[in-house]
Amino acid sequence: MKVVIFDMDGTLIDSQRDITISINYIRALHYNLDPLSSAFIVEAINRDQRNLAKLFYETESYREQDRKVFEEHYYDQCIENPVLYNGIEKLLRRLKAENIRLSVATNAPTIFAKRMLFHLGVGDYFDHIVGADRVLVPKPDKEMLHYILDQYGFIHSKDQAWMLGDNSKDMKAAKNADITGVFVTWGFSPVGIGTLVINEPCELLENL
Repeated sequence: MKVVIFDMDGTLIDSQRDITISINYIRALHYNLDPLSSAFIVEAINRDQRNLAKLFYETESYREQDRKVFEEHYYDQCIENPVLYNGIEKLLRRLKAENIRLSVATNAPTIFAKRMLFHLGVGDYFDHIVGADRVLVPKPDKEMLHYILDQYGFIHSKDQAWMLGDNSKDMKAAKNADITGVFVTWGFSPVGIGTLVINEPCELLENL
């Protein structure tokens, strides 16, 4: 059995415009702060060590009101502008045709992940779409990947698995779960280190 697990934001989907809009909505509404650029927001999200509340809202921790209003706003906003990266749907179609099992492991809430993927017409390609709310510890911990692999009855001694992602958290999660990390350069972090590095989705097929 072969299993390919995808990160979502920055790997399957370019969602930075909608993430930026919702964060800046909270900045203006609750803090009267000027908008941040997409480049700053994406870079901040992908840092290994960061206090996003301080970076985005200039406060030491998220207030429950911020979280609630952000989630309400982003639920509507998240399907306004997302796009699949070039070649992703073709890759998913090819992998499915070869009977490779496909899942998503994202640190975004599951409800947003499913909403976006089904909106873009690719939700049905995946057996499991797992967000951070489905586990106790998100990536880079191995729990999310182990949860998915367990659903397949995955056995390391005879099965193979790959984790595709665009940042170090994905690669560390793959290493922690003892599967192959595939760093993609088309996402939010163009430079990174994985067991494999690919520049186009179709390159994955050459390495399975």
